Amino acid sequence: MSVEPDPRVVAGLDVWESLPVGQQPQWPDASEVRRVRDRLAGLPPLVFAGEADALRAQLAAASRGDAFVLQGGDCAETFAEATADNIRNKIKTILQMAVVLTYGASLPVVKMGRMAGQYAKPRSSDVETRDGVTLPAFRGDIINGFEFTPEARTPDPDRLLEAYHTSASTLNLIRAFTTGGFASLLRVHEWNRGFTANPAYSRYEQLAAEIDRAIRFMSACGADVDALRAVDFYSAHEGLLLDYERPLTRIDSRTGLPYDCSAHFLWIGERTRQLDSAHVDFFSRVQNPLGVKLGPTTTGDDAIALMDRLNPTGEAGRLTFVTRMGAGKVRDLLPALVEKVTADGRPVTWVCDPMHGNGITSASGYKTRRFSDVMDEVAGFFEVHRALGTVPGGLHVELTGDDVTEVLGGTEEIDDEGLARRYETLVDPRLNHQQSLEMAFQVVELLRRA
Repeated sequence: MSVEPDPRVVAGLDVWESLPVGQQPQWPDASEVRRVRDRLAGLPPLVFAGEADALRAQLAAASRGDAFVLQGGDCAETFAEATADNIRNKIKTILQMAVVLTYGASLPVVKMGRMAGQYAKPRSSDVETRDGVTLPAFRGDIINGFEFTPEARTPDPDRLLEAYHTSASTLNLIRAFTTGGFASLLRVHEWNRGFTANPAYSRYEQLAAEIDRAIRFMSACGADVDALRAVDFYSAHEGLLLDYERPLTRIDSRTGLPYDCSAHFLWIGERTRQLDSAHVDFFSRVQNPLGVKLGPTTTGDDAIALMDRLNPTGEAGRLTFVTRMGAGKVRDLLPALVEKVTADGRPVTWVCDPMHGNGITSASGYKTRRFSDVMDEVAGFFEVHRALGTVPGGLHVELTGDDVTEVLGGTEEIDDEGLARRYETLVDPRLNHQQSLEMAFQVVELLRRA
């Protein structure tokens, strides 16, 4: 039996249009945007309300220490890279990391991809200037093109439709890979095929052999191993472009409540989390589990005010705080924030983003990060929670399943010169496949001490 939506709830979804809204493109033709929004509103949802509810329950478990969140994927997805091989490799990397974490720390892992919607990116400036020519900044494939030409950089609302269709095909492959046998724990060895021998992969092979023995033992004891053949895998992206998020919001027929059906999990970025902003207002009105990025300027009062707006009743699993302090600041700044939120009593899930606070420019001019800094922030995050008796709930990481060379260090010892070999990101540097596995093994040790 369906529930009729409250007209006031539906009307509230459009209040954001009268509020300050940052990080949006300057569309050249408002009527074209309206046409595309109307078209998006008539298309099927990309995800379903029940799936978002299931994720909320898993995030609630992570807030209690009964699970661990692993969220990973591209800094900015591109339409051209939404191929079967690329999607499979990212899923495989996240699955391998999850296996390492689950087996090493004896914790269920909540698996989320920065996939099937991570097409928009906030920028520090609306424009970019090269050789005296000024054009709109590249804001992601959902808005404009990367090429530095007037044609490519002009925001094009038809890209919203392309983002929808590319997300739909990506989600289709994700569901096929994660429920059709590819994600089966019976295939943990096969996920490692095609990679060269090195310390991270050899450690993974040893772990895979242990899992094989454990599965054979379970089978010999008569246990049903069919549950090991599929996994739950959720989609997530920054809810930045409201001309995309609003049309994909649907009213759930079971409850009469709105869900943003562009993804299971949406987060509000550091640049758009102002309390009076359109982003905070809009996402306060949808039922999805939400994240908020909290950088080094965040105060405890800021966090409490965000809880008041986004989760006033303290529903477990509804709100995730994703901290991004930087390796040099996390131990100094995070404790007061965690203490203030903990004293409030309403539950949140604490997740560490060790990427965005550790950006540097290499001597050769590449935007990069040091793997040692990334891991130092993760270690600091765990140290703070261990000292306070609170729960380090997960990781939010920019990664790829390919052997790119975008982050310095790791056991490959990528140096400044090595960045040029395969620096492929259009925006921020990502961990490659080996560095991602290295991270997982190091996090296991931290989880065991937490």
